[in-house]
Amino acid sequence: MPLMKPLKKLIEIMEKLRIKCPWDREQTRESIKPFLIEETYEVIEAIDEGEPEKLKEELGDLLFQIIFQCQIAKERGEFTIDDVMEHIASKMVSRHPHVFGDAEYKTAEEVLEQWEERKKEEGKQRESLLEGIPKELPALIKAHRVQSRAAKVGFDWKDISDVLEKLNEELREFREAIDKKNQEEIEDELGDIFFSLVNISRFVGVNPEDALRKTISKFISRFRHIEIKAKEMGKNLSEMTLEEMDKLWEEAKSLED
Repeated sequence: MPLMKPLKKLIEIMEKLRIKCPWDREQTRESIKPFLIEETYEVIEAIDEGEPEKLKEELGDLLFQIIFQCQIAKERGEFTIDDVMEHIASKMVSRHPHVFGDAEYKTAEEVLEQWEERKKEEGKQRESLLEGIPKELPALIKAHRVQSRAAKVGFDWKDISDVLEKLNEELREFREAIDKKNQEEIEDELGDIFFSLVNISRFVGVNPEDALRKTISKFISRFRHIEIKAKEMGKNLSEMTLEEMDKLWEEAKSLED
């Protein structure tokens, strides 16, 4: 198959690197974990930016990290990349009986319900509905997953007005904690506010991680505008008043329209 030829080439490159490159030879499963995480986020960034060429490159980098992990596992006698591909292929067929079997599901919701049932059969969810959610997920995504799982069995707010009222309640409690200058309570109440905000994002159909990431990108872009304009005026930011910087901030916002 033509598809397998470049994959085979990449695997052979990885094997050679592990033999002849001092750096690659020294790496362990644990030492390359940061690269796996970094490449994943670079893929997400490329998706957000809508740049196909960049996405192609970043997906390649991520694939290389997967092959790296598989090569280490092969050397340890645990499994090979062929085992990985066979396993995921078998799992996808099993979890899509409406595509590869006789089952019929007419809605995405029905598909998701049977998906969770299949996971239970595979032992992916054991005693708790909340088991199986990766511990290392970013907090916003993890909160969203936890809330969604609980909502499936009816443990959820009736509508968004209830969630907004809960947010107001948490804000009041946060202000009380600040007034008391109790750092532990402040942390707890701030966490409750974030959790309520994730609930709101879920009700309005917005991914909280995506929303926050986009806001961060806007902030960086607008702040960069302030830095550039300040340099053009021959000023250091530390010498400017908040009013001057805020004026440039509003100017940056107007350029986005």
